[in-house]
Amino acid sequence: MNILTLNHEFPPIGGGAAPVTLHLARHLVQLGHEVDVVTMHFGNLPRQEMIEGVRVYRVPALRRRPDLCRIHEMASYLIGARFFLSGLLKQKQYHLIHAHFIIPAGPLGVQVKNKTGCPLVITMHGSDVPGYNPDRFRFAHKCLLPVWKRLVHQVDQLVSPSGHLKELVCRWCPTASVRIIPNGFDENRFDSGVPKRPQILACSRILPRKGFQYLVEAAKELPSEWEIHIAGDGPYLPTLKKQAEKSGVNIHFHGWLSPNDPLLKQLYESSWIFVFPSEEENFPTVLLEALGAGCAIITTSAGGCPEVAGSAALYVKPRDAQELKEALLRLIADESLRCELSQKARRRIEHFSWRGVARQYAELFEQMVNAAAEKRRQGPAG
Repeated sequence: MNILTLNHEFPPIGGGAAPVTLHLARHLVQLGHEVDVVTMHFGNLPRQEMIEGVRVYRVPALRRRPDLCRIHEMASYLIGARFFLSGLLKQKQYHLIHAHFIIPAGPLGVQVKNKTGCPLVITMHGSDVPGYNPDRFRFAHKCLLPVWKRLVHQVDQLVSPSGHLKELVCRWCPTASVRIIPNGFDENRFDSGVPKRPQILACSRILPRKGFQYLVEAAKELPSEWEIHIAGDGPYLPTLKKQAEKSGVNIHFHGWLSPNDPLLKQLYESSWIFVFPSEEENFPTVLLEALGAGCAIITTSAGGCPEVAGSAALYVKPRDAQELKEALLRLIADESLRCELSQKARRRIEHFSWRGVARQYAELFEQMVNAAAEKRRQGPAG
């Protein structure tokens, strides 16, 4: 089938949803489907290219940073994509529209659905659901809630990577049709033969809810031979750096690293411990990466974190620096526990193979396309 994918974020720009879009698309291509992606242009990226069989179109849009997209920049993507799609849809027919994020891609997906009659599937990623990520989107969620509810009722099928996010959606729209399909991971991305070092890694967008301030607080009493690395950028980074400097903690801040950056790969492969002390999450890609790299993981019991890490992690309460410090000291002192968690991580990542995830999506897409065809055959009176 021909699949039109809509997402304002696509590698090398964007957060966790960007690589999800790429990997799902390329594995759908491997299953024999054709996938076109319409995303936003940034910098010197080509306007059109083929990536592992996926045709990528980048439309004019406003965007200042590769790692962060603001509301008005998302709106500019909708404008650019709408004009571009008016021409593309005259040249090519699609069987299904797959959008990522209810907002901003949802309105675009509904327009294409109404014009073509194709079923619309939207994968949610967290920040597009009211009540999630309130430190950035509280005001926007409040303003857009009526529009959001209308969009949800116009979508043929919502997909949630986690049960936690599905529950949040159903609080607002109890009748919403939501299917759970986890995000996938390329289990061959990391080299399992790289020796681990006394190194602690944390990686994500730097926002208050990610909880890195509690890691900085906990790190004050850790053995000095253990290096701490934080990869990521965001509005909270300057505050975090000041906290580290004031507390005398030596932390290596790497800023934003592309998913394809060799340094990021090396940090994952060589770090014994991965810390993700977030207060609210959907289905964090960084935990998949930590599992794939065989890290001993410490994360919180918040949101979808336990759905990702399962038994391959130590869990602490959100916003609790003391409990985080105790978990870190426990892992640092117990190499056998680190090895046990590392082995569990490598086994658990097998459950999130992109091949299996893509098959689940392909089966869903085929069901949606067949149902739409049956509805057309029955006609208005059917």
